[in-house]
Amino acid sequence: MKIYTRTGDKGQTSLLNGKRVPKDSLRIETYGTIDELNSHTGLLRDLLEGQSAELLITVQMRLFDMGSTLSAGDEATIERFKVPQVHDADVEALEKAMDTMDADLPTMRHFILPGGHPAISQAHVCRTVCRRAERMAIRLAEQEPVPEIAVRYLNRLSDFFFMLARWTGWKMNVPETQWAPRG
Repeated sequence: MKIYTRTGDKGQTSLLNGKRVPKDSLRIETYGTIDELNSHTGLLRDLLEGQSAELLITVQMRLFDMGSTLSAGDEATIERFKVPQVHDADVEALEKAMDTMDADLPTMRHFILPGGHPAISQAHVCRTVCRRAERMAIRLAEQEPVPEIAVRYLNRLSDFFFMLARWTGWKMNVPETQWAPRG
């Protein structure tokens, strides 16, 4: 099977329901950003070298599910093709993981700067790309149907990446760099 189809050469692509849309439509931008986040999450998983790998693989699976849902185009297509969905239990799993990490960490009393180790920095990159995906999903939901769970999952996932960055630094004995505002 060839990877190229030439059907997108004029700036259009197809949703799963067959509808042709511009490649720069908000729907395509949204699930493209989720795909970008999935790639960044894979890099984070590689940098952590086994730590949290199982949970990050699960996150990647759910991001793929969410991208598939957004690429379907409508509820009938989701049903027809049995597109996998993100569920409340997925949000709860992130919350449980954050609670577990938070129990190990000292109380945060200041803003911190991303950095200290490539894995910590990559977790912050994941957090910021996730926030962008969340903002895009919110904008898309104002124009077209978007499952409410998608926004909730992205919101919780960005919090998870923040906690993972802090927890990774703690596990590696990397001190947090406090933000020192001018004046």
